[in-house]
Amino acid sequence: MTATLVTEPSEEDDCPLLIGRVLDGKGGARRIEWKEAQQWSPQHPDEVLWLHLLRSCPGVDVWLKDSYHVPDPTCELLVSDQTRPRAFRESDALVATLRDLNFNAGAEPEDMISMQLWSDGTRILTFRRAPQQSPNEVRDMLDRGAGPRDAGAMITQIVELMMDHLSLTIMDINDAIDQLEKEDLAGSGLHEHSRMIAEIRRDCLALQRHLSPQHEALEQISREAPDWFAKHDRREIVESIARLRRHLDDINISKESAVVLQDELRARAQAISQQATYKLGVMAGVFLPLTFFTGLLGSNVAGIPWADQTWAFWGVFAACGAITLGILAIFWRLRWL
Repeated sequence: MTATLVTEPSEEDDCPLLIGRVLDGKGGARRIEWKEAQQWSPQHPDEVLWLHLLRSCPGVDVWLKDSYHVPDPTCELLVSDQTRPRAFRESDALVATLRDLNFNAGAEPEDMISMQLWSDGTRILTFRRAPQQSPNEVRDMLDRGAGPRDAGAMITQIVELMMDHLSLTIMDINDAIDQLEKEDLAGSGLHEHSRMIAEIRRDCLALQRHLSPQHEALEQISREAPDWFAKHDRREIVESIARLRRHLDDINISKESAVVLQDELRARAQAISQQATYKLGVMAGVFLPLTFFTGLLGSNVAGIPWADQTWAFWGVFAACGAITLGILAIFWRLRWL
């Protein structure tokens, strides 16, 4: 799958902020800089702060402890490279690690990258190391005035975008399988088809390995989200869980289809090899008596018949032709030809 990553603001060495927005509760947001964000407090009940941060920037864990009083284990999780999806509730905050497809240059979408998330309902912090597409899409939606209105909606929107990206990738995999099923798997493209099928299987296995724990993480959000996570947000998460379950089923089907194609390809390759071996066997069966006959007459010993006759060459040639026709007739009668 090919996609263009929306560019993020360039980060400075001493500033972890990549995206900063203050949601106005109406689908829009205003931009906020790092210095203001550190002193931010809501001016009215609908305001929500969203900071998208570079987790590898030095001092992020210290800032989390000092500003938001996040416990040490949670700080370590938010800034670490632990990528296995998980989610849990910590007092009135929701903490999660989710994985999104990788659309960076030189990477395959199946090489998923992680995003850490922390929210207490008034503030939303998301963390990443490698650039991701979902936060940039949310940022653009907010700038257009069509974004999420609160913290719960922000989380569900990010999850939905991840599901959308996954849907496109699975569609690409299914299209590749459909194309292979329409093509002649044998012939000159045998090795190329085999490579493509093996790549599809690897992609399906990689997606399945990453998405199975993500399914568990979303279920944890649905069950244990704090009270500020509204009922309609829980329903959206439940719908995302159902979509993810369908995607996992589609991945299993794609993987099984790839296995069937690979078995068919292997069977056809084996049939081609057997046919070639059979033809070589028939040719050997034809030429073996001729080789014996000509070898016998070509022995460098006295007494070889017709050695001094001018017609001997053509006589031997005719005899070889007769032997060949006789062998072919026998093969045809035995249905070997």
